Formats: sequence, C-alpha cells, structure tokens
Amino acid sequence: MTTLLLYLLTATLYTIYAILFWQGNLTISPPCKRTRLLHLAVILPLLVHGLLLYKTIKTATGYNLGFGETLSVIVWLTVFIYWIANFTHELDGIQAIVFPVATLCILIPLVWPSYHIIPLTGYLFFKLHLLIAFLAYSLFSIAAWHALIIALAERGLHGRHLPKVFSHFPPLLSMEKLLFRIITTGFTLLTLAVISGMLFSEKLFGKPLEINKNTVFASLSWMIFAILLAGRHLYGWRGRTATRFTLIGSFLLILAYLGSRFVLDILLHHASS
Repeated sequence: MTTLLLYLLTATLYTIYAILFWQGNLTISPPCKRTRLLHLAVILPLLVHGLLLYKTIKTATGYNLGFGETLSVIVWLTVFIYWIANFTHELDGIQAIVFPVATLCILIPLVWPSYHIIPLTGYLFFKLHLLIAFLAYSLFSIAAWHALIIALAERGLHGRHLPKVFSHFPPLLSMEKLLFRIITTGFTLLTLAVISGMLFSEKLFGKPLEINKNTVFASLSWMIFAILLAGRHLYGWRGRTATRFTLIGSFLLILAYLGSRFVLDILLHHASS
C-alpha cells in the first residue's frame, strides 16, 4: 500500500468517524449498543494511522520528525488516549470534536511536506531519551487540547444556549481528573528527558548542553507545570487556574520544538523555494 493511499485512507476513516460521532452520539442518549460498538471500532483508524506513521517516520537514514510527521504522531496519541479513556469515561462528545481536527491535521504533510531527519544510532540510551522526550512533548500538546475543550465546556455551561455537543461531555470534574493524569505523566517523562539531556548531552548529541531558545522554553515549561502540580496538591487548584497554567506551559513547550519546526520546515522552506 502506497504512502499516499495510506494518507487518504486515514483521513477518510477519521472523516467517517467524525460524521458518525456527530450524527449518532449527539442525537442518541448514551450509553447504547450503537455507541459502544462505534467506540470499539475506533481501533480501525488507529491501526491504519499507525501503519502510516511507521512508513513516514522511519527512513533508511534515520527518523523523520519534521513538522507534519510530529503533528501526525500527536494526532495519533490524542485519538488513542481518548479511545482508552472512553472505556471508563463518557467521552463521545469530545471525540466528536477530536476526529474533525484529526482529519485536517493528517493531511498537512501532503500539503506541506517537511523533513527533519534524526540519524540512526546504535546507542540505546539515545533512543530512550528521544522516545521519552517525544512522548512528553506529545502528552503536553494533548493536555493543551484537553484544556481548551474544558474551557469550551465551561463557556457552554455558563451560556444561555448549550450546544448539543456539550450535552454528551463528561462532568467537568472527570475531565479535569483526566487532564491532571495526562499532565502528571507528561511531567514525569519531561523530567526524565531534561535530566538525561543535562547529564548525558555530550554522549547523546556529541556536544555539551547548549543554552538556546529550545532549552529555555523547555525549562520554563517544566517550571510552570511543576508549580501547577504543586498548587493542585497543596491548594486544590482547578478550573480556570489549571486551564491557564496548562495552556501557558504547553504553549512554551510547543514553541521549543513544533514552533521552530514549523518556521524552518514550512515557512522558510517554502519562502526559499
């Protein structure tokens, strides 16, 4: 199966599921047999998308982590996390929002192809560091997305007319609990990535640790999430405070990598071509 066909098939599946979740789950009161079967069937686009990632990220010379491919991984993890969480939480309303966004994001590498090859290495610790850092980065991107959904839900609850999509959202407390689980996991991974990068920079990257905009943004993001988790534990921070900290911290971390990749791989590349 060609890469182009996989892109189109993945986008088509996400589009179909977006329509099904909007038409079905927003008109039928869950739980029902139809929505449970639809939830289980999400494994299909996840498998196809996973095959696409395998074909586009791993190359003969290294791992391609350009802007589009990085965004594609984040989309896959977002759909996967909500799919897993939907076994214990009613997240059909959220998935109705996630799938249309996933459809748009999955097509970005076709419109704006980008390449940022990280060379293959036999050093196992480098691969572990890369995996941990990438997972942490992806989880905080998902946390930002989830925080935005919470903010939309809060506005809907306080508005006069509650859109149908919000009627199938889980309670805000459940959504916040899931948000802090994502943040806690991401913070643990980010801490491991920062420590390993500081201690073994020369072995990992062949040069001492450099203080640049990426390390500054990553360090500021780590500090913000550390304050947020401490505030949650000591003072029970939640609601708008938690949402604001999450969005600021995630934005700084996004600037540390995805922002620079967008500028280098998309804006500057197409400006020079």
